[in-house]
Amino acid sequence: MKPAGKPLVWLRGEIKTPPFSSAARLEAGYLLRRLQQGDVLSMPRSRPMPAIGQRCHELRIKDIDSVAKTTRRTPVRVVEDSRRRLRLYDTIE
Repeated sequence: MKPAGKPLVWLRGEIKTPPFSSAARLEAGYLLRRLQQGDVLSMPRSRPMPAIGQRCHELRIKDIDSVAKTTRRTPVRVVEDSRRRLRLYDTIE
């Protein structure tokens, strides 16, 4: 039996903008757990984000209420916030 691993936590806000359906929340949790366990995900479900950190991915979850990404570039503020949250996550035991 594999250990459960580190708990999945949201360090800021909620998945509600746009609102995720129950199915999308389950898919997000499933994909996050797979990444945490060291599984390698690829497009179309996940894209690595090395600008944030080696273990960071952009998850691509289709949902009824979601909005398509309009640019290929991630805003600098989002990258910086994500780096900060990753450092905070690494301090949680």
